[in-house]
Amino acid sequence: MNLDKIDIPFEPPLKEPARQYYFIEKCAQYVKAESERLGRPLFSAVKTFGCQMNAHDSERLRGILLQMGFEESENEASDFVLYNTCTVRDNANQKVYGHLGYLKTIKKKNPHMKIALCGCMMQEKAVIERIKNSYPFVDLIFGTHNVFKLAELLYNCLTKDSMVIDIWDSGDIAVEALPSKRKYSFKSGVNIMYGCNNFCSYCIVPYVRGRERSRMPGEILSEIEALACDGVKEVMLLGQNVNSYGKTLKEPVSFASLLRQVCQIPGVERIRFMTSHPKDLSDELIETMRDCPKVCRHLHLPLQSGSSRILNLMNRRYTKEQYLELAGRIQKAIPNISLTTDIIVGFPGETEEDFAETLDVVTRVRYDSAFTFIYSKRTGTPAAAMENQVPEAVVKERFDRLLCQVQKISSQVCMRYAGTVQKVLVECENDHQIGYVSGRLDNNLLVHFPGDASLVGKLVNVKLTEAKGFYYIGKMAENS
Repeated sequence: MNLDKIDIPFEPPLKEPARQYYFIEKCAQYVKAESERLGRPLFSAVKTFGCQMNAHDSERLRGILLQMGFEESENEASDFVLYNTCTVRDNANQKVYGHLGYLKTIKKKNPHMKIALCGCMMQEKAVIERIKNSYPFVDLIFGTHNVFKLAELLYNCLTKDSMVIDIWDSGDIAVEALPSKRKYSFKSGVNIMYGCNNFCSYCIVPYVRGRERSRMPGEILSEIEALACDGVKEVMLLGQNVNSYGKTLKEPVSFASLLRQVCQIPGVERIRFMTSHPKDLSDELIETMRDCPKVCRHLHLPLQSGSSRILNLMNRRYTKEQYLELAGRIQKAIPNISLTTDIIVGFPGETEEDFAETLDVVTRVRYDSAFTFIYSKRTGTPAAAMENQVPEAVVKERFDRLLCQVQKISSQVCMRYAGTVQKVLVECENDHQIGYVSGRLDNNLLVHFPGDASLVGKLVNVKLTEAKGFYYIGKMAENS
C-alpha cells in the first residue's frame, strides 16, 4: 500500500487492512518527530516466546514497526519493546515476569520507552490483573486475536497517559495483508488456520487461541503466490492441527487438497507443515505426501504417551495400537520418511508400566528426533486438578531414561543418508567454522559444508560425507 496516498487529516478507514495502514502512517509521523528531537533513530525490539505461530506473528509485528520508521534491535533497552508471549507452560509465564522485572530498571532511566505485551499469555484474565497490579509501567497489552492491530494500539498508547489493554475473547477477524519482516528471505511460514478444538487435558491452547477457524483456500494460495514472487522457495503451513483444516469452511476442503494446490504454485520448491494430530491424519494426506515431490519427507506426529490409559486421560482420542498402526502405514507408503514427535513424561497417574509403553513406542517407531518434556502442571487445564501427580524425582529419572533412548535411536536413524547426495537449502554462513555454510535437508536435518554467502537461499546438491549423529558434514557435489 502506498502510504503517500493515505489522507492523514481525516478519520481512519473502517475496513482492514486500510485502517492499520492509516495508523502505521500516524505512528510514522510520531517516530520521525521523536527521532528528530533526540537526534538519533528510534529502536524497537520484538522478543518471541513460544511456537512457530508466535514466530510468524512476530515477523509481522517487526514488519509493521519497520514500516513506522523504527530501526530493528535485539537490545531490550530499546525505545519500544514488545514481548510476544507463550503460556503453554507455567515456566514460560515466569520467564516473561522475569524479563519485566529487568525492564522496570531500564524504564526508570528511560521513561520515554514504551513496553508492550501480546500473545497467548495475555489471554488469561489472571495474568492481566497481575500485570496491572505488579507491573504498572507496562504501556500496552493485547492478545492473540488482534495482533494485526499493533499500529492502531500503539497510536492509542502514544496519545494516552494510561495503560492500553485490548483483549478479544475470539478471533472472527484475521488480517494477513500487512508488512512483514521475515527472518529468511527464501522461506516463510503461512497461517492456514487458527485455534484448536481438541482440548487435550494438559493444554491451555484452546482456551487462549480459541476454537478452530480455517482461512479460505484462495487467500492462502494468493499469499503463497506472492511469497514465491518475492523469492520464497520453502513455505511452512501453520496451524495447531493442520489435519483438520477446512472443516469449518462453508464448503469444506481437506488439508490434502490444499497441499496439492500449493504444490502447483511455481517457484515454491519445498512445502512443510506443522502440527499434525494423529487422530485426524488421513490416507489422502499420506498419498499426497507420497505423490507430491515438493512436500518434504518429514512429518511431526506428536505421541505424548505410549500408554493407551494415559492417552485417554490426556483426551488424545487414539490408542497406542492406533498410533503404531498409523506410523507403520506412513513408513510403508513413504520409505525413509523422517518422523519426529513430542513426548510428555510424568503425566498425572503415570506408572512405571505406562512409561514402559512409551519406551516401547519409541523403540518400534524409531524417531529421527523427539521433543521430550517433563509434565508441567498448567493452571486452568483439567490435568492440573488430577490426583496422583507423579513425584518430581521419579519423573526426572524417567525423563533421563527416555532421553537416552531417544538419542541412541536418533543417532542411528539419522546416519542413513551418509555417503549419498542430497539437496540442501542453504540457510546461513556457519557461525563456528569460517568458510562453511549451513542448510537443511528436506527431512529437516542440518548439514554443514564448505561454501560462501553466495549460496544462501539456494538449493544445492551436497554429498554427505560424515554423519555426526544429529547433523552431517558434506561437500558440494560436482553437478550442483
